[in-house]
Amino acid sequence: MAMSLPHQIGALSGTSLTAETGGVSCEVPAKGSSATSAMWRTPMTNLKVSVQKTGAEIDRVSPSPSPPMSPMMGGGMRPDLLACQALMEAQVDEVVEREYKVRNSSEKEKGVPVFVMMPLDSVKMDHTVNRKKAMNASLQALKSAGVEGIMMDVWWGLVERDAPGEYNWGGYAELMEMAKKHGLKVQAVMSFHQCGGNVGDSCTIPLPRWVVEEMEKDPDLAYTDQWGRRNFEYVSLGCDTLPVLKGRTPVQCYSDFMRGFRDRFENLLGDTIVEIQVGMGPAGELRYPSYPEKDGVWKFPGIGAFQCYDKYMISSLQSAAEAFGKPEWGHTGPTDAGQYNNWPEDTNFFKKEGGGWDSQYGEFFLTWYSEMLLNHGERILQSAKAIFEDKGVKISVKIAGIHWHYGTRSHAPELTAGYYNTRNRDGYLPIAQMLARHGAVFNFTCVEMRDHEQPQDALCAPEKLVRQVALATQEAQVPLAGENALPRYDDYAHEQILQASSLNINDQSGDREMCAFTYLRMNPDLFHPDNWRRFVAFVKKMKEGKDTNKCREQVEREAEHFVHITQPLVQEAAVALMH
Repeated sequence: MAMSLPHQIGALSGTSLTAETGGVSCEVPAKGSSATSAMWRTPMTNLKVSVQKTGAEIDRVSPSPSPPMSPMMGGGMRPDLLACQALMEAQVDEVVEREYKVRNSSEKEKGVPVFVMMPLDSVKMDHTVNRKKAMNASLQALKSAGVEGIMMDVWWGLVERDAPGEYNWGGYAELMEMAKKHGLKVQAVMSFHQCGGNVGDSCTIPLPRWVVEEMEKDPDLAYTDQWGRRNFEYVSLGCDTLPVLKGRTPVQCYSDFMRGFRDRFENLLGDTIVEIQVGMGPAGELRYPSYPEKDGVWKFPGIGAFQCYDKYMISSLQSAAEAFGKPEWGHTGPTDAGQYNNWPEDTNFFKKEGGGWDSQYGEFFLTWYSEMLLNHGERILQSAKAIFEDKGVKISVKIAGIHWHYGTRSHAPELTAGYYNTRNRDGYLPIAQMLARHGAVFNFTCVEMRDHEQPQDALCAPEKLVRQVALATQEAQVPLAGENALPRYDDYAHEQILQASSLNINDQSGDREMCAFTYLRMNPDLFHPDNWRRFVAFVKKMKEGKDTNKCREQVEREAEHFVHITQPLVQEAAVALMH
């Protein structure tokens, strides 16, 4: 009788698989063994904090601190693990092909495909793949779990770092080929922002050197708050159409970069590369940098601050005020909107009764501020659509899930970020309609969160926010995709994602579901045995869709089967990522 895969792996290695990690022995117990590995068991202390309130206790999920930089992998791979990998690649692929057949494109697809975000530093500053062996093992493990593909940041600050118009796609070409080899699709993010300074940023990748040089010569190319603080995460949209970057406009720079990407990877477009997410602001999101975490400027759940005080934005504001017949409104933005860490009721502009946001001036300013953001998105989307037309890829745009103070009348944090959303006005429908005009996907974050997990004194309401966005995209007839805003590995968060992605919001929902979900993020914690088991089950449930005839128990049994088969490969990936 042929030996089972686990027995074959045991025979290859001559013993139970053990990986040495800094003196800690990490064993894969034999089938039926009750032994539990002592490996990389990271306490989940940053996910859920109990906050005592008067008369009640609230479960609170706060933004997690930025994870440490992924350590470099050193040394060679053990021969027994190499042998295991070879065997796994042959047999896991066979199982995956049987269990996760490519869906017939002529049929209505059911379920929500799951993508996984790659580490931010997947490509190093020397244009090579970071932790290549770990990356290879990790991609194989993701494929074995039924993951549809991966999302990777293609950093402007890496590719066009040294000189305008000179692109070095090294590292990305290799990473794309690795994804293709493992049968994974790719969502490529055109990351025109700086990495570093936002939630979860584990490394620093500045804008291209020549861009930074121009911003140092003319600091007004950077977003600026009312106190003169400059933000260098992203070039101010106030100069989108001005030739301020070595003779080119910022939008021309973004367009040339996307065109260069298309030309370099044309052979993979529509096959391996299935989506282009176009970065439009800090953290790759269409918004202003109104809540910068760097240097402790902003802390959750502060209201943030307007970013319209560079000379280019003020010039536009002056023109808008004159056209409106109120030239005196064009000299500056609101001066009574508080500071980054105020709450709405601390300010005259955002307070619920008689606040400036609800005045004629407030309506004028917020309309101008939000329309500047929409026009920025429109300009870049027009270019992206023309560049990638007929290439078989989706275009998507990421919108931030700003859920704190959502229960107030003014929705102050959304307003400072550029989303003109209040109790009396839907700020997400205009965004959805703009995306619909260009056939783009509306990608939204925070779908893993529940209202009661958040601090209720800050009137956080992520579930209500996700519902509002779902309704706006339904009305605009634009596809909706989702992401989790913070790392979560628990079933409770997975269930919330499953519920949110089903888009059961009203009688008109029908069989509509999210078109994709991207999971934050591939790291050693994901490959922890308990987290991996839950993740595999989650992926299967997402792919089954909301109208599945399978019971949840059957799906979980199938997931356990995959976990058992892929255990050695997953252990290898986790150990490699930790080095």
